[in-house]
Amino acid sequence: MTIIKHSNQRVGVLIDAQNLYHSAQNLYGKRVNFTEVLEEAVAGRQLIRAIAYVITSDTGDESTFFEALENAGIETKTKDLQIFHGGAKKADWDVGIAMDAVKLAPHLDAIVIASGDGDFIPMVEYVQQNSGCQVEVISFGRSSSSKLREVVDDFTDMCDDTKKYLIHSRVARSHNKRKRQSRAQQSSQETKSVSKVASKKTVRAQKELLPPVKKEKTVAKPAAAKKATPVKKTPAKKTTKRTSKKDEK
Repeated sequence: MTIIKHSNQRVGVLIDAQNLYHSAQNLYGKRVNFTEVLEEAVAGRQLIRAIAYVITSDTGDESTFFEALENAGIETKTKDLQIFHGGAKKADWDVGIAMDAVKLAPHLDAIVIASGDGDFIPMVEYVQQNSGCQVEVISFGRSSSSKLREVVDDFTDMCDDTKKYLIHSRVARSHNKRKRQSRAQQSSQETKSVSKVASKKTVRAQKELLPPVKKEKTVAKPAAAKKATPVKKTPAKKTTKRTSKKDEK
């Protein structure tokens, strides 16, 4: 269903920071540009409240993030990360976001939920039926609940324009660079192995196509006749006939 967004509509934006953060990291390895998210959610209408729900870690490194949200005109609500015995951790703002949506709905014309979590479906249906307030969602479509996309009055898919809704970070760039290098090395190795196999097959095929080479019989050459050594002739001895006296007479 297509909705018309009037400039005089009162809008409240509730941002599930953890949901958008993890979706951006898992899908693209980047951070979310919450300023652009807020601007798209408001869509030129009258902004009444913009709240980001954040989980604080043990290290407390969120000060820079909180400052960036405040500079964008976004309020922050924080909750400590719960760690149970055995190492299990729990951190979500689902109930808090749902309660704020129900409380704000009578004073707004539109509520925009910046999250793709399907746990918000009962809240969306309740607000639509009991307050007459339209409910919209902006999130990454690839990690959003399909049922949530069906029940809301309008859905904005941040995957359609990642250049707008994402910002680069040094950690993300180095992570992506390592991934590209490993992929390039793997591809190079695969190409070399394939080329080796292909060359072997080509040589084998060429050998099969060539006619068999007939081996020529080698005929032994006759041995050269030895020159006969000339035999020296011995001169015959002259025989002298003896004449008898009778012959002389």
